[in-house]
Amino acid sequence: MAEVSYGQHSGFSASPLSQWLSPILLGIVLLYFWIGLSPFPSLAERLKPGHAVDAHTVINQLVMVAVSLSVIGMLMMRPSLGLVPRLWGVLALIFIWLLLTGATAVDPFFVVRRVTYVLLTCICACGILLLPRSSSEFAKLMALCVVCVVGLCYFGVLALPQNAIHQSGDPMEPNLAGNWRGYFLHKNTAAAAMVYAAFLGLFLRKQLSSVLGTLIFVAACLFLLKTGGKTSAAMLPAVLIAAWLFERLGWLRLVLVGSVLGAVNFVLLSAAVSRPMQRLLSSYGFDPTFTERTAIWRIAVSAVKRSPLTGYGFHSFWDTDAVLRGEAALKNWAVKATSAHNSYLELALHGGLPLVALMAIWMVVLPCRHAGIAFKRGVKSDVTRLFVRMWLFSVFLGCLESVFLTGEQMWFMTAISIFGLQLQAQADPVDAEAENA
Repeated sequence: MAEVSYGQHSGFSASPLSQWLSPILLGIVLLYFWIGLSPFPSLAERLKPGHAVDAHTVINQLVMVAVSLSVIGMLMMRPSLGLVPRLWGVLALIFIWLLLTGATAVDPFFVVRRVTYVLLTCICACGILLLPRSSSEFAKLMALCVVCVVGLCYFGVLALPQNAIHQSGDPMEPNLAGNWRGYFLHKNTAAAAMVYAAFLGLFLRKQLSSVLGTLIFVAACLFLLKTGGKTSAAMLPAVLIAAWLFERLGWLRLVLVGSVLGAVNFVLLSAAVSRPMQRLLSSYGFDPTFTERTAIWRIAVSAVKRSPLTGYGFHSFWDTDAVLRGEAALKNWAVKATSAHNSYLELALHGGLPLVALMAIWMVVLPCRHAGIAFKRGVKSDVTRLFVRMWLFSVFLGCLESVFLTGEQMWFMTAISIFGLQLQAQADPVDAEAENA
């Protein structure tokens, strides 16, 4: 069976120095994005005055720049640097639009910093894909990462339960007491991470070791259940089924993904503004507030109507006068929200409906096309299947969480899956024996 030569396109060869340094650098990059500089955060400490979130601290920003420059430097030592421009067409337009709309934000320099942070995250995601010499090396690096992630989460539950399990004494959301969160800040983040880990376990079963892959899959699924993350737990089997169908639907792939995404978002956002939709959902046993998200969605929908073309600037809406002016009189608790809890609605707040359209092209239309090319050419490799699963999970998770265009783990994995599908469509099919030679 033909497999794609992963990270190694026709005619490319790397210098001995870069071949030796690449695995070390990639391991550092993966662990940095997945674990960060301060795992097991104390929820009580984070609410104390003067406490800074990691992504905004000087140390974290310096490390991010250093890691990104290292990836760029390593790419410049490899012929695969020539592939980078092919990956950044629509994405470059997205970043340009973010900067243009950010010029009218309350703090344009803040927008520039946030855009730069996301840009560096995407560069590192490119490096994860372009620097490995083969799918085997890629699999080993991902195995190292996922073992560390899942292992550290279990270590926290056993050795640091006060910082790895939500407590009844937590200053926020004490109702989550008993839910596992591992080294993450919140159980929902941990739940999503375990879904990615489960996909990687299935990939490693085929690509590296059936025993190791099975252990990772089982451990990730168990931790997922203990987080209490119902959305992620339900999405894991649903995405596996959807990915199986996606691989076999041919030209209907885009119709399937686009129509389901549109329908889900229509139902969710209609629940925020339409009482008939709320009654319909209640009649079928669903929570019509989607765990109180609808109050936040009402604020966001109203704000998008006021500025549909340019939005409010990248990450420049929540906790500003733009929110308080519209809802303060209503004494709505949702004015204290820090995100829309819907990535597509969040995009409209960042840069208006044009940004939503650009992101839909880059995140939905193009991945469908690239996956279709890979499948049509017979490159139905385990790598392609992994990317399809991660991508589908990401775009549908975005219906209930704000995960796009951030510097966090979920966006990092989303970018890897989208870039990966594009590379799979462009790579030359080669024999597995030739790849591992």
